[in-house]
Amino acid sequence: MRSLFLACALLLSTAAVLGAQSTPTEDVLGIHNLGPGTPGPVSGPLPACQYCHAPHSGVQTSSLPMTPLWSQKLSTETNYILYSNPSMVNTVLEPTLGSEGNLCLSCHDGTVAPGTNVPYAGLKMSGAMNPSDLFQGTLQAMHPFNFQLPLNCSNDNLLASLCSGATGNPAVPLIQGNVQCNSCHNPHVQFIDPVQGDFLVMNNANSAMCLACHVSQPGQCTALRTAIANTAKATALPAGTSTMPAHDSSQYNPFTEWRQSIHATAVHKVSKNAKGIGPYGVVKENACISCHTSHNAPGGPDLLEGPQPAIPNMDASTQDCVGCHNGGSNLSPAIPNIYAEFSKACGHPFPSGKNVHSSQESVVLNNDRHATCADCHNPHAAQQTGTFASTAIRPSQNGVLGVSASDGVSEVDPALNQYENCLRCHGTSAGKQVLPVYGYAPLRTSSGGDALNVIAQFGLSARSSHPVMEESKSALPQPSLRKFMLNLDGHTPGRPITGRILCTDCHNSDDNRESGGTGPNGPHGSQFAHILERRYEFSQVAAGLPPAGGPGSTIQNLLPAITDPASGGPYSLCAKCHDLSNIMANASFSRHALHINAGFSCSACHTAHGMGANSSNGTGERMVNFDLKVVAENASSGSGGYFRSAISYNRGTNTCTLTCHNYSHNSDGTVTPASVKSPLPSKH
Repeated sequence: MRSLFLACALLLSTAAVLGAQSTPTEDVLGIHNLGPGTPGPVSGPLPACQYCHAPHSGVQTSSLPMTPLWSQKLSTETNYILYSNPSMVNTVLEPTLGSEGNLCLSCHDGTVAPGTNVPYAGLKMSGAMNPSDLFQGTLQAMHPFNFQLPLNCSNDNLLASLCSGATGNPAVPLIQGNVQCNSCHNPHVQFIDPVQGDFLVMNNANSAMCLACHVSQPGQCTALRTAIANTAKATALPAGTSTMPAHDSSQYNPFTEWRQSIHATAVHKVSKNAKGIGPYGVVKENACISCHTSHNAPGGPDLLEGPQPAIPNMDASTQDCVGCHNGGSNLSPAIPNIYAEFSKACGHPFPSGKNVHSSQESVVLNNDRHATCADCHNPHAAQQTGTFASTAIRPSQNGVLGVSASDGVSEVDPALNQYENCLRCHGTSAGKQVLPVYGYAPLRTSSGGDALNVIAQFGLSARSSHPVMEESKSALPQPSLRKFMLNLDGHTPGRPITGRILCTDCHNSDDNRESGGTGPNGPHGSQFAHILERRYEFSQVAAGLPPAGGPGSTIQNLLPAITDPASGGPYSLCAKCHDLSNIMANASFSRHALHINAGFSCSACHTAHGMGANSSNGTGERMVNFDLKVVAENASSGSGGYFRSAISYNRGTNTCTLTCHNYSHNSDGTVTPASVKSPLPSKH
């Protein structure tokens, strides 16, 4: 007994020394000192050590005779809801009676009140534990511990030495080869970490404690990318595609580029009033705990923190990002308000119902309306985009998953091209829909089967396309093409135009900083339909039957012939890359000026993506792909009634064969008023 009390006295006497060396605290035990007049939420009449330890008559169990002179009644809960995650390679077990984890749970699972002391029954205690320190019978939202031994270290982000009984830092111990509560917590010293406290076994600034087990290996990702590029070259696939299978632990560690990522290097100051972002002064010091929490995580199996209070009707993955990326006062200097972009007239929709993000989901997202931040960004690898010269994937999407354009299903991990990431939803995914929120959707003469699968429109087999998935292959002169893309003001030169463009050159926030705005980059949301960066109008006709409505009838929304390329002009998106004055001069088509002056949109005749190879209509040149909701087949009077000819464009004669705006465009180049007496039969 004497030795026990001497140990207690020694612990308490060191408080003054520790207080002089680091953040002051009332005593070494901190709020674990439940004695009279102490700062903890619960207090009673005994000396500090005796709430947990007893010199005599402590807890005894036949199975665990070495219980450390324990005085608090042990929790006998045997049906905890245990932590689970599909990505885990180890199995979590119920804490064994008398084990280190079970000792902590004697107070923290909420089934036994502090001070329920075996030697001193009936102690009168005052106060109550903070709800955040109670787990209420569930360990599901806690960092896992008490694994089935031996440990399996095949998970690509676990340190191999764990299987040998050691972490990467001696300050973080394994307990009999296992992870227990006191692997991370020292119950006798609250402020080893002078900022976070929480009885951590070491200072966790920059997530040093987390990285004792979860390891990153710089350089591994570079080797994988080289292998992907070599595979693509050897099989003559488009640059950046691959037939490699999904990553395994020998190929790719998702934490590989963590140390260079923006979340590990950002020096933005964190407000003292910020909740859910971590206690340290700058983002890089909070590191992992900017997004994750170890106990009572509101964000499910990935232990996501999320903003406090929570945002109603938003999935946990998106909420976790919104805590910082909402333009608020949590960070200084403030970062762009991405959250506000989603609430614009047209934005990527958040998940709803059961189609939420999962770290183990298929690379091809077959759930409709599934767009979380983590689908397009890897938070462990993303870096700040400082320059926009490259047409490869941007640093902000570094380390993200992608889909090969060669077959639309093979995983590319990590994606090398931006379009590969977009193909998770906009390729072969079965969940695609035409939704009113995106605005008018044209129906093309050549759609390639699935009109929403852009692989056929941009891929190698496309007859004509914007050069997104491959270098420009047009053999025709392009007199209207500028040398530089125009910024949002419509006059200032931006990025040079090369043989490749990005999806985000058209689909982007309408105030993005790449094009001279002040907002965030990327297709988060826009005031323009289809999340387009600038105004792009679609010619439309009234509903009904010709001649009053339907395809071939009068276009209702004729546009003013404003050729100012600024973002408010009706042709401003196309004018970003194409010189409108050249187009109005009829340099490539003799009737461009006529159509523009009449108020028709580019969309009536051209597709913005490209044309697949399996269409029987049209030549596919110059991306001429008529909108079947606007134009109809040519109808001319002849003996016995009417006859049809295919909707087509002949570049050699600069003529079209179709009916539009109640005029028949004939194969001989003449244009005559349409005489439609009955609905035209259609092959479409």
